[in-house]
Amino acid sequence: MVDYEGDGVPGTESTTIQRRTVLAGGGALVAGTALAGCIGDDGNGGGETNVAIISSPAGFDDNAFNDNAVEGLEEAANDFDLEYTTVEETEEAQYESTQADTAESGYDLIICVGDNHTDPLETNAEQYPDQNWMLINNVIDGADNVSGWIEMNNEMSFLAGVVAGVMTDEEFEHDDSETDPDESIVGFVGGEDIPLINAFEQSYIEGVEWVNDDAEVLTGYGGSFSDTGAANDVAESQIDDGADIVWHAASAAGAGAFSAAQDNDRFALGVDVDQSVTEDQYQDVILGSAVKALNEATYQVAESVVEDDFESQVGEQNLSVEQGSIDFVVGQAFEGELPDDVDQYLDEAREGFENDEIDLTCGPTSC
Repeated sequence: MVDYEGDGVPGTESTTIQRRTVLAGGGALVAGTALAGCIGDDGNGGGETNVAIISSPAGFDDNAFNDNAVEGLEEAANDFDLEYTTVEETEEAQYESTQADTAESGYDLIICVGDNHTDPLETNAEQYPDQNWMLINNVIDGADNVSGWIEMNNEMSFLAGVVAGVMTDEEFEHDDSETDPDESIVGFVGGEDIPLINAFEQSYIEGVEWVNDDAEVLTGYGGSFSDTGAANDVAESQIDDGADIVWHAASAAGAGAFSAAQDNDRFALGVDVDQSVTEDQYQDVILGSAVKALNEATYQVAESVVEDDFESQVGEQNLSVEQGSIDFVVGQAFEGELPDDVDQYLDEAREGFENDEIDLTCGPTSC
């Protein structure tokens, strides 16, 4: 694994391919650009390596999941003779054709961000057997051309629940925000109501209950990974019902949960990356973030292609607490300020995962 701390995803060092669906007059008009960066079908041939990355439904610039994946490619481009192209596709129904179009363009590696790509990739991995693929959040059984990365999202969610469960019982103030230790209520805001996010929810609940049997967890879904207003409405409702800390698993839409916490003098937790940095306008309410080193994974797979060693990455790969690639980080405005119990219980949870002492109801992608 490669340690990398990025400043974000630049908008000028890669080509962004976008497909937009516009509803007009009762019909759907699809406008897009042709895929750029066509390099032929002979691989890198010892020369420049070309990589394409196709977004999840949240799209790029989500300050979370998708951007974290791109950060690894940005670092790989700095270290190797490598270029990458971002392919933004937010319509899941288009994934099979988008994957195929990208494969036809002749990239050395195509990265598919998110479990939503799994079913289409089962078809395309067989249709394009000489294409190297990376699938994030699932595996394709029996495919010898797919590197499938299972992120232990259940472990990550549990750590977020541990922090929420501890903090809701603490009397804690920062700037204008404060907890309400008399209530012990926390919230969870999901994006789409799908098995992957259901696993986030249940594992978060179990983390809360692991440290705080008396806490109540309010849950709700905004129905989207991009609609910040919907996430804001769900978080606002939970805060109105007593939640003093809200965690989201809603990708780009999660900014709505942060704004709800900020507007109502409560707190929130980030996901995937340190969102007190990527969403720094909300750093005064983001106590910390449950994170995964997805950038390390994309770097590792890209490096294997550069070194003509992709076979070492084929099959199931993992990001986990035990490997040090899933953790919880304190927000930049709260370093040294959180109660000691937070570190204590986080250390116990990490040790519990490393020693296989914590059994979760859900797996990393579903319950």
